[in-house]
Amino acid sequence: MSTAYILVNCTLGSEERIIDEIAKLSDVKEVRGTYGVHDIFVKVKSDNTETMNHTITSKIRKIPGITSTVTLVVIEEQGGKEIS
Repeated sequence: MSTAYILVNCTLGSEERIIDEIAKLSDVKEVRGTYGVHDIFVKVKSDNTETMNHTITSKIRKIPGITSTVTLVVIEEQGGKEIS
């Protein structure tokens, strides 16, 4: 299983539409609007790296209104602890 967190910047006023579009993608497990440097946070989980790359580069990054992304690929062997 491959996991990545994507930090998205978009044009002003397009956040809700982009969140709705991203939420429709099957490998997206979480999507939220955020305050700060980035506008949207996305968690992607895929069966393999190739599928994850396709979701990010061919689907998410091509959504109109997205101006930039930062992708953080999880190192599966480190951490993995959910803290409540």
